Amino acid sequence: MDDRGLGGASYEQLTGMFEGFDWYQSKCAATAIFPKEVALEYLTMGLCSEAGEVAGKVKKKIRDGEPYNVKEQLAAELGDVFWYLAMLTDEAGLNLSDIAFNNLNKLYRRKIKDTLKGSGDNR
Repeated sequence: MDDRGLGGASYEQLTGMFEGFDWYQSKCAATAIFPKEVALEYLTMGLCSEAGEVAGKVKKKIRDGEPYNVKEQLAAELGDVFWYLAMLTDEAGLNLSDIAFNNLNKLYRRKIKDTLKGSGDNR
């Protein structure tokens, strides 16, 4: 893929768009309270737990109908998912911006190759 493959933006433009993720990631640590000796395990369980809360909100929407504030409820839970993702990423020594950019790049490559549908990591 050439430098303009992701929606017509250059590599430099795209990488600049993702810098806010790294700023967010750097700020999350100031709010973290967990045992550092089991950080990877704790953060992984927290991420799964918060993702489960998102699923619970959607399940209740299906069962009970849409509450008036469903967007606010989802936003709050997705924010918690994002916090755990940022902290887990940090614990792994990675950057959110790199993960976001590489994931979008992977998806656009699959789109170009017409392999968005299907299964397997290496399509």
